[in-house]
Amino acid sequence: GELLMDEHLSPRKLKVLAGVDDLQQVKALEMRVDTREISLGNFGVHLPNLRELKLNNSLLVSVRDLGTSLSHLCTLWMVRCGLSDLDGISLFSSLKELYIAYNNISDLSQLTWLDHLEVLDLEGNNIEDINQMQYLQLCCKLSHLTVEGNLICLKPNAESAEETDYNYRAEVKKLIPHLKYLDRIPASQT
Repeated sequence: GELLMDEHLSPRKLKVLAGVDDLQQVKALEMRVDTREISLGNFGVHLPNLRELKLNNSLLVSVRDLGTSLSHLCTLWMVRCGLSDLDGISLFSSLKELYIAYNNISDLSQLTWLDHLEVLDLEGNNIEDINQMQYLQLCCKLSHLTVEGNLICLKPNAESAEETDYNYRAEVKKLIPHLKYLDRIPASQT
């Protein structure tokens, strides 16, 4: 038990996980983790060429649990990880694709720092206010966005009643004019 705790994501453990002797070779890694019990430490230091990280169905208390040394990561999957906020996501400054479907995220303000973001999957989260989409205006390369399964698809915010003439697609397009695809359909189609 003690040895496993100390060694959770040491270079030795990472070599076993990735199935390689040289961690420099690792460009993609998929694993399930539970950060409530074990810290991941700054495991990215050992994986200088890691570009894709898939953590689907993990239990992450915070994005910050991933450490500060994954700034070279291009694609990150954190689907169904129990995340309630994105605090710390700005450390992933090279991200082009972020898949964070089926979490409890309601605040998108942290995403404004992701200058290279092209694909964002927010399906099935807790986004209750259409104005949260304004933060994504600053992601000037964002071309593919998925928001289906959020309250904003039904009404503009939690307080408002459902309006028959409300069209979330038109509202999102107004707020993010450079968007090409919304919920996997060309954004121009309302």
